[in-house]
Amino acid sequence: MRDILPADKARRERVLSVIRERYLAHGFDEIETPVVEEYSRLHAGIGGDNEKLAYNVLRRGLDAEAIRNAADDPAALSDLGLRYDLTVPLARFYASNRGQLPAVFRSIQIGAVWRAERPQKGRYRQFVQCDIDIMGDDSSRAEAELMVASLDAVDALGLDGATVRINDRRVLDWMLDSFGFAAEERPGVLITIDKLDKIGPDGVAAELRERALRQAQEPDLRPVDAFEAFLRRPQTMEYHPFGERQIRKALPENAPDEIVSHLVGIGEAVAAGRGQSDIPLVFDPFLVRGMGYYTGTIFELAHPSVDYSLGGGGRYDGMIGRFLGQQVPAVGFSLGFERLVDLVTAGADAEAQAIVLIHDADVPVAELLAHKTTLIGTGARVRLERRTKNLKALLERASAEGYTGFATVSAGAADLEVKPLS
Repeated sequence: MRDILPADKARRERVLSVIRERYLAHGFDEIETPVVEEYSRLHAGIGGDNEKLAYNVLRRGLDAEAIRNAADDPAALSDLGLRYDLTVPLARFYASNRGQLPAVFRSIQIGAVWRAERPQKGRYRQFVQCDIDIMGDDSSRAEAELMVASLDAVDALGLDGATVRINDRRVLDWMLDSFGFAAEERPGVLITIDKLDKIGPDGVAAELRERALRQAQEPDLRPVDAFEAFLRRPQTMEYHPFGERQIRKALPENAPDEIVSHLVGIGEAVAAGRGQSDIPLVFDPFLVRGMGYYTGTIFELAHPSVDYSLGGGGRYDGMIGRFLGQQVPAVGFSLGFERLVDLVTAGADAEAQAIVLIHDADVPVAELLAHKTTLIGTGARVRLERRTKNLKALLERASAEGYTGFATVSAGAADLEVKPLS
């Protein structure tokens, strides 16, 4: 968890304002949910490893004896917890307020979440998520709307050239079934497959074999052999843009027509929504995404300037039904705000005008405030600073904090000359 200094805070708010403005332009409505949720919701088995990272809130009124008696039962010790993402709270929000919402609801949620991460570069225990979600639409239109809006927001931040890696959880299930992996094995197998980018085909095959040997006295290694053979199959280097040919080439033969058509339809809709012939999607049959609540399409935002994702999401049709008692289709896209902030260029940060008024000690307060008010009336941001012996250091600090100009103020001065800070 971090303190945010003024210049960084201003930068973050400018990035947030761009994201919020673009999402609103695409017809999404902003909501707000509490930072705490019931323990039972946060630990319902749908949050994957994030449930293990949740900060729990101790029940009020427990005495020492009650705490000792409940020491081995976290649910008895805690009844609330800090949210570890914005999707679980959204599902609860929708179930609680459905009667006041449209049949197809497009939401924006922007807020802090908390996870007990091991602190390291790019990973924080408190961080901001920017989510858009569509509930009540089971068609590919929902995925396409999310992708078009998110790509538009990234473009508006000056990060042109972003693409979306896309897959479908149903494709993964079909593919593992075609290799012969039993249904109960697949969650563990997917965890290993998700490491493909880090440890490569050899590492994945070795880990799958080790896992099979560890879990059975007489393991059946044929699924692992079939999967490894698929990874090592001869492939031509010809380029195929996103579409049916690219998808089928990346999968074993006889991939389900329904799922392939669904993915192709998303790509065509995104291209139309972007007003371009090129489809900014790349099919990745080994994209997994670890959240346990995904049921269909999954995707991640990529940018050529970095080798990590800048956001992602997917379809989670089964989650709201846990709270509402009836199934509601839902799909969401979350931008990785902390990573985006680091990539946005200084030019995108610049304000129209921000001025420091450097005044002598004898200038009356009334004159200072009159000058300040006049400049504010022109749309400028204005700060008063008393002149110091080291004027150069004062100006350098103002420039580092985002100010673009300065003026000196003497007692009785009628006009001010604003000079650029460079």
